[in-house]
Amino acid sequence: MNISYEIIDYKYKDFLLNIKSNFKNSNNSIHKARNELKIIDSNVIKSFKKPLLLKSIYYTFTPSKAKRSYLYSLKLKEFAPKPVGYIEFYENGLLTDSYFVSKEFKYDFTIREVLLEKNFEDKKEILKEFAKFTFKLHEENILHLDYSPGNILIKKVKGEYIFKVVDLNRMKFTTLSLVDKLKNFNKLWANDEDIDTIVGEYAKIINYDKKEAVMIAQKFNNKNKYIKNFKKRLKGIPVVD
Repeated sequence: MNISYEIIDYKYKDFLLNIKSNFKNSNNSIHKARNELKIIDSNVIKSFKKPLLLKSIYYTFTPSKAKRSYLYSLKLKEFAPKPVGYIEFYENGLLTDSYFVSKEFKYDFTIREVLLEKNFEDKKEILKEFAKFTFKLHEENILHLDYSPGNILIKKVKGEYIFKVVDLNRMKFTTLSLVDKLKNFNKLWANDEDIDTIVGEYAKIINYDKKEAVMIAQKFNNKNKYIKNFKKRLKGIPVVD
């Protein structure tokens, strides 16, 4: 078995090299679906699903999700939890297991709760601050391709809201058009009122017509909902408009 890894500090080397046993022996799972997340010693470890054969072959030519998550987190700096490192395990030249490790960001809630609860405390202020956070991301030419509610963490510190993004393996770093920026809100599954608040604040920041900006963002928002709901209906899954 071959191993490939990278860490930000040598002190994490043993932790990374023993990650398989540490992960297996920990019961502190915080998310388990296609991939699994566990917290160990104030570190968040993301274990990526073992790839199928074709995907394993593909990863011999391109960075794995774990490696991309690490490299992208270095680029995001203050926008994401602090990275620790990544490690990949290969058998017969093919990727089998991979992990990405970051420092734990003890958030209070995600943007999902804010969007779902009509009377969430300080809701409008949080949504406006979220618009400002998104603007800062875009100003750095960062486009999070899975900018969905569960991937936007929020912590309140001394009356101010701090935002971090996670699930970093799908990112683009490029000059963004206005359409790129406004389309980036389409995975929030937000209602019309909340889109008006978020995009209205964003338009104010970039000195663009609010009505036009909201119309563009709403078009992409509705299109995303339609596509997702259409797929659910095909599978016989109840939909939420």
